[in-house]
Amino acid sequence: MNDILNFDWQGLLVMIGLGLLKVIGLYIVFAIVKAAGNKVIATAFEKYEAKENISKGRAKTLASLTKNIFTYVLIFVFFVTVLQVFGIQVAAILAGAGIVGLAVGFGAQGLVSDVVTGFFILLEKQMDVGDYVTTGSFSGIVEQVGLKTTHVRGFDGTLHYIPNRDITALSNHSRGNMRALVDIGISYDDNIDQAIAVMQEACNTFAANDSRIVEGPNVIGVQSLGASDVVIRIISKTQNMEQWAVERDLRKTLKETLDANGIEIPFPHQVFIDKSPSTENQ
Repeated sequence: MNDILNFDWQGLLVMIGLGLLKVIGLYIVFAIVKAAGNKVIATAFEKYEAKENISKGRAKTLASLTKNIFTYVLIFVFFVTVLQVFGIQVAAILAGAGIVGLAVGFGAQGLVSDVVTGFFILLEKQMDVGDYVTTGSFSGIVEQVGLKTTHVRGFDGTLHYIPNRDITALSNHSRGNMRALVDIGISYDDNIDQAIAVMQEACNTFAANDSRIVEGPNVIGVQSLGASDVVIRIISKTQNMEQWAVERDLRKTLKETLDANGIEIPFPHQVFIDKSPSTENQ
């Protein structure tokens, strides 16, 4: 009891207070170094992009990965420094970590698989930040490619966190020109050759005034014979990620052109036949 009463509680509180002040100071330094480091990394990759003439998406991908690694290193240094502030032997902890490393390894197989897969994704340049990709059941724009996870933003705004080990098949829709495809139905009573000629003329005018068009649009011909219409297909090559906008504008242009030339775009009709006895015969 006397030992407890004689214990230097004031000294202990002072030591804890000084330790907390040091931790706060270390955190401030950590935040400053992190912000400055991220800015330096961003500037360095902007210069690298201009000097090496690489794509903007590739530069963002490498910059994001470098920032992640830099942050992990800073967190480790911060953690070790805090332990030293409180007089904890870091060497002993690292030795103990080596002993339990084997046991942890069995539980970290998924993490290792993520890192290995992420490394090869980056090495083979399978996707970059800003690319439109599909993997598994997810489609969207790549926002971040890391060693552990890949972030894909869906078109409805949902952000998908995909472990790299789950990326077993990947479709990248942002490599090269894309195809815009439009099907237009005309009436069976209209002249097909005339309709094709009119639509092709409209397509030529459309392409001459639209910088998004790389090739075409070309009226391929009759695609199918529907229940109430003859379907004519138009195909064009566009700049990447512009195919949907081109399809919308092309449909509008063709609709207006067909209307102006008196060519009908049919819609489903229903004919009702009443076979019940008429009231006049009763």
